Amino acid sequence: MAELLLEVLSEEIPARMQAQAAADLQRLVLAGLAEADLAHGRVRSFVTPRRLALIVDGLPLAQPDAVEERRGPRADAPEPAMAGFLRSVGVDRSELEERDTGKGRFLFATLRRQGRDAGEVIGEVVERALKALPWPKSMRWADHDIRWVRPLHGLLCRFDGRTLPIRVGPVTAGDTTRGHRFLSPEPISVAGGEEYVSKLASAHVMVDPGERRGVILGQAERLAAGEGLSLRPDPGLLDEVVGLVEWPVVMLGHIDRRFMDVPAEVLVTAMRAHQKYFSLLDAAGQLAPRFLVVANTPGRDGGHDGGREIVAGNERVLRARLADAKFFWDQDRRQPLASRVEKLSGRVFHARLGSDLERVHRLSRLAGIIAEAIGAEVGPARRAAFLCKADLTSGMVGEFPELQGLMGRYYALHDGEPEAVAEAIADHYAPQGPSDRCPSAPVSVAVAMADKIDTLAGFFAIGEVPTGSKDPFALRRAALGVIRMLIENRLRLPLGPVLRAAVGGYPERIAGGREDAVASEVLAFVAERLKVHLRADGVRHDLIAAVFALGGEDDLVRLLARVDALKAFLDTDDGANLLVAYRRASNIVRIEEKRDGASFDEEAEPALFVEQGEALLHRSLLQARQRIAEALREERFAAAMAGLADLRRPVDTFFDTVTVNCADAQLRGNRLKLLSQIRSALGGVAEFSQVEG
Repeated sequence: MAELLLEVLSEEIPARMQAQAAADLQRLVLAGLAEADLAHGRVRSFVTPRRLALIVDGLPLAQPDAVEERRGPRADAPEPAMAGFLRSVGVDRSELEERDTGKGRFLFATLRRQGRDAGEVIGEVVERALKALPWPKSMRWADHDIRWVRPLHGLLCRFDGRTLPIRVGPVTAGDTTRGHRFLSPEPISVAGGEEYVSKLASAHVMVDPGERRGVILGQAERLAAGEGLSLRPDPGLLDEVVGLVEWPVVMLGHIDRRFMDVPAEVLVTAMRAHQKYFSLLDAAGQLAPRFLVVANTPGRDGGHDGGREIVAGNERVLRARLADAKFFWDQDRRQPLASRVEKLSGRVFHARLGSDLERVHRLSRLAGIIAEAIGAEVGPARRAAFLCKADLTSGMVGEFPELQGLMGRYYALHDGEPEAVAEAIADHYAPQGPSDRCPSAPVSVAVAMADKIDTLAGFFAIGEVPTGSKDPFALRRAALGVIRMLIENRLRLPLGPVLRAAVGGYPERIAGGREDAVASEVLAFVAERLKVHLRADGVRHDLIAAVFALGGEDDLVRLLARVDALKAFLDTDDGANLLVAYRRASNIVRIEEKRDGASFDEEAEPALFVEQGEALLHRSLLQARQRIAEALREERFAAAMAGLADLRRPVDTFFDTVTVNCADAQLRGNRLKLLSQIRSALGGVAEFSQVEG
């Protein structure tokens, strides 16, 4: 067995692309090996900022010999057909075998092909894989015929102790790599995988991203503990930094104390977004005047225990960055947040939906409507909605857009706005994803709901709806935010009237009197997102569809209560059997209505009952419908399902003892009407035709 070692050396690969690139390279190479019938053992992939590498163990030295059987023409086929088949398989007529297939006598050729040298095949597989490697963004350089994320510098490809002579773009494979760009730039000869990993480690390159992650985290926690501090958790930043260094060395720096009166979120954002620094917390959980920087070299004076020049340089850069932040913080507070609202007239929300100033007026109105519906204070909700976009015109948000909303909270508190208003401004963008925190304060919920519903209503009104995987205006995320706020806060908010009010808040040129139509489209869209959202919790999408299909259900909390009750009912023997009976009754009525060209959706006449099963079912249906209707009015959905359960035995008895399609046309029609009433009784609870299984 032999080993394949592959490394592609290039200029720096963006950190966000590295993990996927390593996975794609492994996928493409392994798929090529499988197609070539080359089995293999353990597979290891590595990635650093400058290299992609793959080691595949347990490869054979040659492909296995192959035996293929090809069927040719009939034995008595014309000579041209026979000659064409012989040319295609490359054998003589004497080598063909004649067999009786049951459909005539045919000729068969048995082709034996000797397996090729594995090195030749693997070279072809690797070349195809490298040329097919997908990148989110790629580039061409010079006149080379390959696209890559960054210019290529080297290619290492070793198999069974020899170099495979493959070529990709401007580089031809050799047996050398290079270590750390500054610490060990000389060529390094490599024979195999283990030597590759060990020699690069000696050349200040950790090829395994998992190893680099562990080193960074271990050094960071040790340095923090040495100062009596703790590392502020930031998995996303850790992922990024792992992709920025080949030889990580963590160093501790100081933040000038004159910047510590700037909000902690600003300091963290400035360090994280621009400098890739880790923040530290004191024993009280507050931001400490320290930071951690991950260098790609220990420096001339000793790494994380020293590295004074590197630390000093980073402290200088950070001082300049934080000086800007402090300037914006001081300047922005000189102007009341409310005075910034008029400046929103110069910001376009969308070319067809008006400015941000027009939007905050809509949001203020809509937040008041929602607040009243959910029992929140209307005045603070309207005030928060009016101010929620004002910080977009501030210097701080211009410099750090990710702080929008949060800076509005700080500026509102500085201006003396009520705390509920300030918190609603900070929370109105939330939740921004399935794992994001969901607002719970009533005023915050009203404003956040208004923000998302206004977005949905506006873009649906102008026909800008998501198609396939494309959702440029994040409408799926907005719908999910509405769903989460309603469900997690158990809010009884009918969406239909709110959506109509949202569409009506737009000018006539946009709304155009289509409030009901647009509201229905948005409600259907929300229903689809609800199915997706609940799928992870094991809630069946068909049950949600069965309740939505009744129409008029726009209260998600009530809808889910009905779905839960319906699921519990269908999980019982009574529910499962009644579902079967419903389908049987529906199918019979549908077929007979089509045959007769008439509808049987009428009340049956008791005077025409002949069998006891008819009278029993009729009486049970009347009782059940009354009981179900009363339970549904009072939102006692479990009781409504119990009313359905009472129908199981009468329905079973009817089908066991009564012939529906009897010879007497009058009796037949009356019995079909009775079956139709089974449909209508169950249809008051859910549209059972939507239920699967």
